[in-house]
Amino acid sequence: MSWLRRHRPSRHRLGRHRSRTAGVVLAAALVGGALTVPAAQAEPPGGRLTDLVNPFIGSRNDGNTYPGAAVPFGMVQLSPDTGHTTGYGYDDDHIRGFGSVHISGVGCGLGGDLPVLPTTGDITETDNARYAAAYSHDDESARPGYYRVGLTSYGGITAELTATARTGRQRYTFPATDKANVLLNTGQSLHRTVSTRVEVLDSRTIRTTITGRGFCQDTEPYTVHTITRFDRPFASYGTWDGEKVTPGSKESTASGRHGAYARFDTRDDRTVEATTAISYVDAAGAARNLRAEGGRSFDRTKAAADAAWERRLALVGTRGGDPTLRRTFYSSLYRSFLAPNIGSDVDGRYTGWDRRTHRASGFTYYQNWSLWDTYRTQAQLLALLAPRESRDMARSVLRIDKESGWLPKWGYGTVETNIMTGDPVTPFLTNAYQQGLLRGQEAEEAYAALKKNADGVPPADSPAVGREANARYLKDGFAPYVKGRPHTKPGDSDFDHGASATLEYALSDAMLAQMARDLGHRADADRYAGRAQNYRKIFDSSTGFFRARDAQGAFTGPADPAKSEGFHEGTSWQYQWLVPHDLPGMIKLIGGKAGAEERLDSFFAYQELLKDPAKTARKVWVNGPYDYYNADKYNPQNEPDLIAPYTYLSTGHPWKSTDVVHAALTLFTDTPSGMTGNDDLGTMSAWMVLSSIGVFPVQPGTDSWGLSTPVFDRVDLTLDRRYYPAGHFTIKAPGTSSAKRYVQSVRLDGAERDRTYLTTDDLRTGRELAFSVGPKPSRWGTGDQAAPPPVGTSAER
Repeated sequence: MSWLRRHRPSRHRLGRHRSRTAGVVLAAALVGGALTVPAAQAEPPGGRLTDLVNPFIGSRNDGNTYPGAAVPFGMVQLSPDTGHTTGYGYDDDHIRGFGSVHISGVGCGLGGDLPVLPTTGDITETDNARYAAAYSHDDESARPGYYRVGLTSYGGITAELTATARTGRQRYTFPATDKANVLLNTGQSLHRTVSTRVEVLDSRTIRTTITGRGFCQDTEPYTVHTITRFDRPFASYGTWDGEKVTPGSKESTASGRHGAYARFDTRDDRTVEATTAISYVDAAGAARNLRAEGGRSFDRTKAAADAAWERRLALVGTRGGDPTLRRTFYSSLYRSFLAPNIGSDVDGRYTGWDRRTHRASGFTYYQNWSLWDTYRTQAQLLALLAPRESRDMARSVLRIDKESGWLPKWGYGTVETNIMTGDPVTPFLTNAYQQGLLRGQEAEEAYAALKKNADGVPPADSPAVGREANARYLKDGFAPYVKGRPHTKPGDSDFDHGASATLEYALSDAMLAQMARDLGHRADADRYAGRAQNYRKIFDSSTGFFRARDAQGAFTGPADPAKSEGFHEGTSWQYQWLVPHDLPGMIKLIGGKAGAEERLDSFFAYQELLKDPAKTARKVWVNGPYDYYNADKYNPQNEPDLIAPYTYLSTGHPWKSTDVVHAALTLFTDTPSGMTGNDDLGTMSAWMVLSSIGVFPVQPGTDSWGLSTPVFDRVDLTLDRRYYPAGHFTIKAPGTSSAKRYVQSVRLDGAERDRTYLTTDDLRTGRELAFSVGPKPSRWGTGDQAAPPPVGTSAER
């Protein structure tokens, strides 16, 4: 998801990949509120699950992942920056520094604050593009919570990184020299740096304040405070401002290239360690975070990070398959837990979107909200596997509304970026409600915020755009596509993408209608249910496709749906399936089930897919990482099409969903290019995880989980008993393979089940979902009532 499509490559996807089935088994239990792995199962066949994770997956072909050190949902992501727009590019051969903040899979420069690099000799360059150190992948490795690289410049330096939630720990092994330097570059980040301040506090400590802005377009500024503590005194130190280096300088403030250095004598002791803590509140917050989390040795910190990841990965145990899929699957699961990120300090303080300091009492405050992406897959996966954190994430979004006046669209740190379009916060929060994370007064609070968001537009003095085209949408039932309309605020505009914005608004209205009805707001529910039908307002019966309308209400742009305009990162072909709340109604518009099946078969190149799934995925579907437009085929590397393969569930052909899903899974591999497009804070990784286990959120924003054939013989989910009383859920598909991939029957706790979906209540009360598979399609799931029913209609579900 990103703004840059016509300006420069931004954030989406290409894959040159392959995979099939794999497995490992491990269980975890919730004991005393902490995740623990039963001792008897602590070592699964094949070793620890963290050994399977390859953090380099997605670091080539604009997957835009990072290989550095982080813990689950950590505030700090200490990772190398090589000059790539978003941080690390696998094909680059120099490292400019190890930055403290990174966001997995975004398409525009974001974060990279305080790139730190070890060097030797006199400091003659202050631009990190010039003093960057060479390295080779032959001397580079990474695993969850740890990164290591041998720098071949400066006489050879080994750099190692690990992390806690709010600190990044570095260990540098220098050659024997009296001029071993650690450069702390405050003025060069992945975004635009506005101003910086650096202070040498004592012989071991350097403090910085960095204010930056920008993500795809300019944004409101945000500030991050850092404090770096070394394990031994400096031999000397200094600062730089532009090209001017001042030895012995203790303090400096600048708006351009700027930083500080610490020098050490490593002729006797060649190792230098440093811990950097960050805070989005103030310098005191960074210092508290350092005191609370920076006391362990490097090796103990590394071991703790590895253990934290092992506990997370152990929530999903798998059996069956080959090593390639096992590595690919657990790497995807790893990336699914990287974001959103902790935003509050150890004392609970955080900076709200009103620029004021607040305190989170009884919960952890989170930030970084790529909602246009994550509401479709990752939010549901986290609600299933990390419900306590997911609840706090929903609470954090509600705090944004309370403190700034409006709910977020794409939030980074302490600011709104307004990137992407539609109303993604509604299905994000209604999903939290439907999964049981928001109850009682919190549910009513969420509903009130969503109602305000759905019925209004933020005022001119608010940084938020919200539903920017809402006035026209509420009046006429569609968001107009207005070419060349000046943007009134930074970020994207719904008027630039009126057709897709209409579909996104309607989806959100449907989910809000269901929540309103559940809470007893019947008049609101009827009103939103009526608006959920607004997708029909942009259906052009003369073409049989959705089409943008201009400000006068006339259909506009090319009639050819492959060349359509007014759709954000896609065409009418790709967006035609984005009516998950009312697929029966949409299918009637395009000629009923027979017409829909014919169109789906063309969209997925289904006959070619049956002959060669992997080739079809790479040669027919995928045409480039940012090639969103002029296409009439499935785009598996971008969010609008994530649900599309499951549309076959509503045409009475569930086996075709399995065929398409399994073909798309071949795009994920265990190589650096093994990501289908930008990961977008775990969105694509979560798609891979959910599709692999055979349970997918086909109606984002509610509690429906569509079924397709798993790629594992068995999957064991360990669930939080406070939300899932049984504490576990098992999915079985013995003998599943590319040759035996078709569902013959499904049993839930032993009872035959012909429906092609589950509800969250089924997951909450059930224990085992058993698939019987075979080499040919069956009649399973083909009945009239088998598909997920419409959402947000005037009737109760």
